[in-house]
Amino acid sequence: MGTVIADGETALYDAVAVALEHLKQGNRDKKVLIVVSDGADNASVHTKAHMLQLATQSDAIVYSLGVYEPDDPDKNPHVLSELSKASGGEAFFPESLREVLPICERIAHEIRNQYTISYIPTNQKLDGTYRVIQVRATSPGSGHLRVRARAGYIAPLKPAVTTTDATRPEARN
Repeated sequence: MGTVIADGETALYDAVAVALEHLKQGNRDKKVLIVVSDGADNASVHTKAHMLQLATQSDAIVYSLGVYEPDDPDKNPHVLSELSKASGGEAFFPESLREVLPICERIAHEIRNQYTISYIPTNQKLDGTYRVIQVRATSPGSGHLRVRARAGYIAPLKPAVTTTDATRPEARN
């Protein structure tokens, strides 16, 4: 691909977890994370499963850009694809560095032209289960429109009910 030589440890899962947590603090409706990586991880405290769970629960859309040499033994494009899919984003794997800028322009164009939709599910149970969704869109003049959406969402959990014990001195007024 180029003459970029990287060496050392990579904590991809930790970096994504920290970035998703940081995006929660933002005040914008639209949150996007672009991950540029070979997909390898050899130093994270977080597991791949936990990182993917965070991506599924996040409001952020993750776009991945897989940049690596074809013979790189550490490359893991699958993890980049999984990460993007979990968040409703897309993974790109340019064959040359010349393709990186057009891909970034495409991502920027897509972000600017996205619409946000919401719905109220018929299943109102607060059980923390994963719910599969499917979004389709059509336009009278255009026919089928391209839709990029998450495959599902995790329902909220019912808050735990706490009771005070009237026999405890600190609970009495």
